[in-house]
Amino acid sequence: MKTRTIDSVNHMTNEVGTQPSDSRLVEDTRKGDEAAFGQLVRRYERRLLRVILRFVTDLDTADDLAQETFLRVFERLDQFDPARRFGPWLFRIGVNLAMDHHRRKKRRIWSIFFTDRAPEGNFEPATTDPRADQDLQQEVRLVIDQIPEKYRTVLILRDLENFSTSEIAAILDRQETTIRWRLAEARNRFQALWAKREEIDNR
Repeated sequence: MKTRTIDSVNHMTNEVGTQPSDSRLVEDTRKGDEAAFGQLVRRYERRLLRVILRFVTDLDTADDLAQETFLRVFERLDQFDPARRFGPWLFRIGVNLAMDHHRRKKRRIWSIFFTDRAPEGNFEPATTDPRADQDLQQEVRLVIDQIPEKYRTVLILRDLENFSTSEIAAILDRQETTIRWRLAEARNRFQALWAKREEIDNR
C-alpha cells in the first residue's frame, strides 16, 4: 500500500510539474486521444487568432478561420511530419486560409495591416495623442501597401508577430536564407518609401 501511494504521488507530481510536448500530443491524438488535441488547441488558439487578425479585421470572421484551421489540422494530422515542429505547420495553414479568404473576395488585405485589436508593432510609435497615432498608422498603411506581397508577408510575421526566421521559413515553406533576404528587402523598401514620403511632406 505504501509503495502504491508513493507511486501515485510521484505520478501526480510529474503530471503537474511538466507539460507534454507538441509531438507527444500529436502522437496521442493520432492514437485517438481527443483530449490531447484539445490541449494543442488551448496552447495555440490565442496566438493563432491574433495572427489571423493581422489579415482579417472582423473578429467573427477571424474566429471562424481559426476554427477552420484547427479542423484542417485535425484532419491532416496523418500528413504531419513528426520530425518537424508543429507550431509553424499550424500557422502555415492558418495564414494561408486568411489570405485565401481575401483573395476570393478580391480584397486588399494589407490596407488593414494595423487594427485596433492587433498588438502594437515595431512601426507604431509611442505617443500621448491618440489622434496623432491614428494619423501615423494611416500613413504607415499607405506605405506598406506599396511593398510587394512576398516581402510584406515576411514583414508582418517577423516584425509584428515576432516569429523567428526559421519559423517563418516553415510557415511559408521557403528556405531560411530566402526569408532573411526578403525581410532585409522589405525593411529597405519600407525605409526608402518612408523617406520619400517625408521628403514630399517637407516640401
